[in-house]
Amino acid sequence: WKVSDGTFVCTPGSGSALTAEKFGDCQLHLEFMTPKDDLYGWGNSGVIFMGKYEIQILDVYDNETYVNGSAGSIYKQSTPLVNPCRKPGEWNVYDIIYTAPTFKEDGSYRTHPYVTVIFNGVVVQNHQMILGTTEYIGWPKFQAHGDGPIILQSHGDPSEPISFRNIWIRKL
Repeated sequence: WKVSDGTFVCTPGSGSALTAEKFGDCQLHLEFMTPKDDLYGWGNSGVIFMGKYEIQILDVYDNETYVNGSAGSIYKQSTPLVNPCRKPGEWNVYDIIYTAPTFKEDGSYRTHPYVTVIFNGVVVQNHQMILGTTEYIGWPKFQAHGDGPIILQSHGDPSEPISFRNIWIRKL
């Protein structure tokens, strides 16, 4: 990761960035910009709550992709209500309200995690239940856990770097 003028740039091979502090229920604000000329991955990234539940980041301005993997989706689980994505090279804004799960003694959910995602001022997930971990392949899983880090994902693929700025988190 490289930082200049308050902007974090996820350079290839730098790995994902994660918070040192652990979070449960929280409100997150961040701005992200997908690269203008990305021939490989369309700025493929994500915001991962508790190290387990991903809200997808991807340039879907003029890029058809699988709907439950587009920007604003709960990765592989819930399609965004609309697509308010701005052109590559322009800043996009996520305001996310996240409610952490609670667990029964047997490790199953007492309450599932929930998320509201406001993408460029438009609600794309409205208090949507997260079914379990957001797996690349396979069904969502669950296992009792406590608070965890918030991760800005880096795929390590040959795409041009994605940029982040104006990041703040507030515990709820």
